[in-house]
Amino acid sequence: MDIPTERRSTPTGHGSARITVTPGGPLVVRGDVEIVDAAGNPIPRHRATVALCRCGRSSIQPYCDGTHAVGRPPIHGD
Repeated sequence: MDIPTERRSTPTGHGSARITVTPGGPLVVRGDVEIVDAAGNPIPRHRATVALCRCGRSSIQPYCDGTHAVGRPPIHGD
């Protein structure tokens, strides 16, 4: 899928980042991006690729723990 130039995001830092929306699952974040909480505080990130929860049921928020696969409908209307 080719994104029009005016809609492409500009990479931050030294590398680029890609966020992939997985059907019924998490947002998969690859590359150089800072993740912050609602107050703007950085959230520790120990891997170059992480999965962010979209269903709201993960016990390790904001990261995905696979709970979305239990079979119940998502909390946030995913």
